[in-house]
Amino acid sequence: MINQQGSPRSEFVLADGLTPADIEHVHREALRVLRSDIDTAHLDAYSDEAWPPAVLNSCERALSLAREEVASGARSQRHDLGMGIGIDVRDDKQFEVLENLAPYTINAEGWQGNCSIFSANDTGTSLCIAVTQEQEAALLSRLDALGVSSTALVPLPPRRRRRGALVARMRGVRE
Repeated sequence: MINQQGSPRSEFVLADGLTPADIEHVHREALRVLRSDIDTAHLDAYSDEAWPPAVLNSCERALSLAREEVASGARSQRHDLGMGIGIDVRDDKQFEVLENLAPYTINAEGWQGNCSIFSANDTGTSLCIAVTQEQEAALLSRLDALGVSSTALVPLPPRRRRRGALVARMRGVRE
């Protein structure tokens, strides 16, 4: 993947077997590293589990942002208030909402143009990020400072290889 400035990006996903604390650290630090590249961000104020008490205020703030979108006409009144809430990552308070809820929500995403560079799903169990080489180094350094292993993120194979593996598996099923 190439970003808007023409720099290559590598895609990473969460490794299996991480502690809940490590998962939270990876989500938060990935957002911090990617913040300056995110043009558009959205999140859902839903979780498949109870929100941790420490993020309840952020959940209420997210719903307040959605109500503000309805009041300004940016969001239809018929649209589910808790889904697809727009977040302005340049605003520190809104970014904090994204940072607090991303590790627990059913969906949070950050886009640079038409490229997804941050995607958190499934109540913290699924994360895919696309980072430049510099961002990767910064993220790994931040995680190391927090005691999170560099193996917390696993490179996502290039799409072409993933498709080839999928086709091979499908052929095996048919035979």
